[in-house]
Amino acid sequence: MKKTTFALYFGNRGFFPGELVAAAREKMVKVCEENGYGYLIMDESLTRYGAIETIAEGKLYAKFLEEHKGEYDGIILCLPNFGDENGASVALKDVDVPILVQACPDLMDKMDFAHRSDTMAGKMAICNVLRQMKIKYTLTKKFCVDPLDKSFKEDLRLFAGTCRVVAGMRKFNVGAIGARTTAFKTVRCDEIAFQNKRVNIETIDMTVVFDLMDAADPVKVEAKKQDLLAIADFSAWAPIKLENLGRLAVAIDQLIEDYDLQAIAIRCWNELQLRYGIAPCVLLGELNERGIAAACELDITNAVMMRAMGLAANWPVVLLDVNNNYEDDMNKGIFFHCGPAPISMMEGKGTIEQHLMFKKSYGDGSGVGINVGELIKGDVTVGSFKTEDGELCAFVTEGKFTEDKLPDVFFGVGVVFEKENANEMFNYMARNGYRHHAAVTKGNYAESVREAFDNYLDYKIDLI
Repeated sequence: MKKTTFALYFGNRGFFPGELVAAAREKMVKVCEENGYGYLIMDESLTRYGAIETIAEGKLYAKFLEEHKGEYDGIILCLPNFGDENGASVALKDVDVPILVQACPDLMDKMDFAHRSDTMAGKMAICNVLRQMKIKYTLTKKFCVDPLDKSFKEDLRLFAGTCRVVAGMRKFNVGAIGARTTAFKTVRCDEIAFQNKRVNIETIDMTVVFDLMDAADPVKVEAKKQDLLAIADFSAWAPIKLENLGRLAVAIDQLIEDYDLQAIAIRCWNELQLRYGIAPCVLLGELNERGIAAACELDITNAVMMRAMGLAANWPVVLLDVNNNYEDDMNKGIFFHCGPAPISMMEGKGTIEQHLMFKKSYGDGSGVGINVGELIKGDVTVGSFKTEDGELCAFVTEGKFTEDKLPDVFFGVGVVFEKENANEMFNYMARNGYRHHAAVTKGNYAESVREAFDNYLDYKIDLI
């Protein structure tokens, strides 16, 4: 769990009451501390209450940001009063992180000249100048909102998610481990479209993986085996299965280090089954638990979506198939996958089983490594990603995993997903050419992802 830190900016215009700035500073510090955010605040002795009005004060704040570069994830631009545009334009001209523009509200019993702040007009003025300068910014749900208002706490939660997504998505590397299985044309993607957004794809042949597995350091393999035993029960299988999975885990970790990978997508059949008798599902869960977005079936695009959603929620992510209808219920569907869920997305430790499709195709014991258990219930964020016509495209939505039970004979890990008119979501996916895969994380962070993609990263995204 990464602690999100904000640089706090306070605007000022001299003929407005200065005590409004002092009160806003106290409130903003209080809301950050109470909600677990770090904050950087300029010394109030440097200007009147530490707020920014003039060009000279704007230069002071720009210097403050430069001195703390890399220590903050976003900026909260607080307007206790109208706020001068000159100071803001100088202070923020080189900012490369998201900015949340917040304006303190006027009170009806304090509308005389000695007390009113005119922040509604001031917020519009500041936003106008930021837009002129092509500086991106985010708005609060309430146009004018007190820092201690409940809705501002929600603004901060979503803005923190947006900051994490923007920071983590502007430049990173994805490992495509193995070739796309020719039967899976659905996972084809445009590497150049990704590169144009500074997402670099490194392609690695499976023979490299096999060589690394065969040469794996026994000490590292043993450590990986212990990691896997902590999240899943292997007692039904011969030790060679755990040994081979440990070797594969060491090999993947070596590739992550060698290529500086923040996400991977792996070819998960059929060589691993024919050569080693394993399925890599449990390893994908272990990687996602560590914050390395890991997708099966060489789904590069949804490895990218998993990274974004994990950053937004500050929580591990699982890739699931949008797989079955649920009776005749238009608000529900069954999400499924073989067993790649991180333990934070499961209700406790899982049990290692063999993949029944591999058993049917290649024989008993040929695909050991699916981690079967119960997925967590409650609110979830769901999204999927594609490349199309040179563009990076995504959708994101919210719903919940329910307590509805699936038949005991249901293979793998399944759960019932519910949202109002889920059937329309399924139609949307089919109509717009999304694959049947969806990245899922805990909580409600759709707006964080949408804001980051649409406003700051220039990806196409629908909130459905």
